[in-house]
Amino acid sequence: MSGSSNNVNGRTWTIAGRRLTMLNGPLVMGILNVTPDSFSDGGKHVTVESAVRAADKLAEEGADILDIGGESTRPGSKEVDASEEIRRVLPVLEAVRKRTDLPLSVDTTKSVVARAAVEAGAEIINDISGLRFDPQMAAVAAETKAGLVVMHLRGSFESMHKTRPGGAIVSDVIEGLRRRVEKAEGSGVSPGSICIDPGIGFSKTFEQTIDLMRHLERVASAFEEYPLLVAISRKSFIGRITGEPDSAKRLAGTIAANCLAVSAGANIVRVHDVKAAVDSIKVMRAIRGVI
Repeated sequence: MSGSSNNVNGRTWTIAGRRLTMLNGPLVMGILNVTPDSFSDGGKHVTVESAVRAADKLAEEGADILDIGGESTRPGSKEVDASEEIRRVLPVLEAVRKRTDLPLSVDTTKSVVARAAVEAGAEIINDISGLRFDPQMAAVAAETKAGLVVMHLRGSFESMHKTRPGGAIVSDVIEGLRRRVEKAEGSGVSPGSICIDPGIGFSKTFEQTIDLMRHLERVASAFEEYPLLVAISRKSFIGRITGEPDSAKRLAGTIAANCLAVSAGANIVRVHDVKAAVDSIKVMRAIRGVI
């Protein structure tokens, strides 16, 4: 990993057309799923009109980035054909792009979808496979100069929720992410355009997830020249801790986990409930004297 001389402790991120800064605090990435089957909000935004209303709401609540996804990666989900994913994502992305100047991210593991999305106005490619599912993804990110999120993951699309790392989870995540970053940079992606995601809840047992969250500062320290994105909103480990089976009712647990992640060095939190994330982080930072 070569890092970036322009990036101070992961607090800037160069995406297509601009540079995002986290010098004044972490950014909040709002989730906009345009899928019929996502684990928490599937089916809510399947029309362009409803998706645009949801995007407007996320922006009004203070989102810094909007992440648009057309394929569910929940346990048991089925892989979507690229043409169907494009059919779901592009009309929404184009409509949202006309209404806001916020950075738009496409949540996809397919290079053809990523390229189409960037051409339609997306500036970030959020690849939960960490460049593993599609060998052309790194090249697309390099060519388009889009920001690239690489996540820690094991297994294929079908097995990613069943494949578990062995040994010490924190070390496994760090080593796995190093290989993904090396792959990206070796394919021509600028170091300053890379953001890392430890993959909370993916390819990890409940115990491994808790251990990873408990030692998240080790991941942040190992990749201090890259922004650290943490996506823990409404996830099943929160439900297991709180005893809440309904993902939509895991807001309090999500707030606690997000604040702990930020305290450990997260630069970006990816969430369903933007206002709650924005307000809770503001309060935490004010009390700590960093605002």
